[in-house]
Amino acid sequence: MSAYEAIRILHILGTVLIFGTGMGTAFFLLMAYRTGDVDAIRVTARHVVIADWLFTMPAIVLQPITGALLMHILGVRFDSAWFLAVALLYVVTGLCWIPVVFIQHRLRDLARTAASYAALPPEFHRMMRWWIVLGVPAFTAVLLIVVLMVTHVGMTVTPSADTMRAEVLPMPTRWLRIASFGSTIQMQALP
Repeated sequence: MSAYEAIRILHILGTVLIFGTGMGTAFFLLMAYRTGDVDAIRVTARHVVIADWLFTMPAIVLQPITGALLMHILGVRFDSAWFLAVALLYVVTGLCWIPVVFIQHRLRDLARTAASYAALPPEFHRMMRWWIVLGVPAFTAVLLIVVLMVTHVGMTVTPSADTMRAEVLPMPTRWLRIASFGSTIQMQALP
């Protein structure tokens, strides 16, 4: 496995962790909240905090590192429209996610001390609304980053020896190209 392949795999895994953990924890905490069962809320809020520290935080640290390395290997310019869009969306995500981390800790603590759903203080419900308000743009920004990663819209590449090596090494000797035309899929072997 080449360095490029290893870095690319780490970058993709980081994306999966951020996207998957974010979507999963948001779904489960929202569903627990909607049940009105304080025990479900308590357990879920605790697990959301743990999941963010175990999965989301390391991936958030890893993404800029692996992303910059991939850009260097592929010769992607740091002044390209693509990079500026990704960087802006990453900052938006961070500006929303950092307060959400503190909100999740507060939700966990408030749920821990409540004897029943009715006993949850007004602060809990207010924090829950903020959690949703900040979570929607953060999740949307991550989704847009994934779209930009896949489509490369606005990417500017400066050809180099590293770029050529990166494009050639990961490809098997024979590839299948799949092109979708309406509801049919055509497969063509390439030499």
